[in-house]
Amino acid sequence: MMNVKEIESAIAELDQEAVWELAKWFEEFQAELWDKEIEEDILAGRLDALADEALRDLDEGRVTDL
Repeated sequence: MMNVKEIESAIAELDQEAVWELAKWFEEFQAELWDKEIEEDILAGRLDALADEALRDLDEGRVTDL
C-alpha cells in the first residue's frame, strides 16, 4: 500500500484533466464516508438529543420556515 507522500507524488505527476477527475472522485468518496458516519451515529442514538431539541423548538414555535 502507498503512503500519503507517495500518493501526493503520484498526483503531482497527473495532467490537469486527471487531477480534476480525481478531485471529483475524492469529493464523492468523502461524501459517502460522511453519510456512513451520520448513519452510524443515528443508529447508535448519538443524535437523539439534538433531534429532541429540534422537535421541542418546533413545538414551541422557535423555528423559521425557509
